[in-house]
Amino acid sequence: MPWVPFTPYSDKFFLKLIKVDPIRGEWITLLKLPPYSELPLHHHSGTVMVSTLKGSWKYLEHDWVATPGSFVFETAGSRHTPVSVGEEEVVTLNIIQGDWNLLSPDGAVLAIENWRSMMDRYLAYCKKQGIEPVDVSSFSV
Repeated sequence: MPWVPFTPYSDKFFLKLIKVDPIRGEWITLLKLPPYSELPLHHHSGTVMVSTLKGSWKYLEHDWVATPGSFVFETAGSRHTPVSVGEEEVVTLNIIQGDWNLLSPDGAVLAIENWRSMMDRYLAYCKKQGIEPVDVSSFSV
C-alpha cells in the first residue's frame, strides 16, 4: 500500500489507506506527519480512535501529549487541531467513523473528508503512479 500525499491540505502529510467500510462510513488509515506540523482545525461527526506508533503529538486545545503506545478515543462531535511535537516524524493508526469536517477559525466548514474521499484519493494516486490498487473495501487480509 502506498503512502499517498494528503493533498490539497499538504504534500508533506501522508496517508496509507488500509480499509474503508461504506456501510458504517468507517475509514482506517496510517497518518505520517513531519516534525513541527499542524493539521487543520476539524470536527468529527463520528468517533475516532488513534494509536500512536511513532513520535509525539497533541491537540492545541488540550494539555496532554500522545507518545508511542498512546491510545486516544475521540467522542463524536469533537473539534480540535492536531500538531506534531518534537523533532521526530509522527505515525498514527486512525480508525475514523463518519465525516471529518475541516473548519475555518470561525467554525465554517471548508471541506469534508470521509471514506469516499479517502477511497477516491487513493484510487487517483494509484492511477497516476501506475500502481494496481487493492480493493480496500473487501473482506480480506
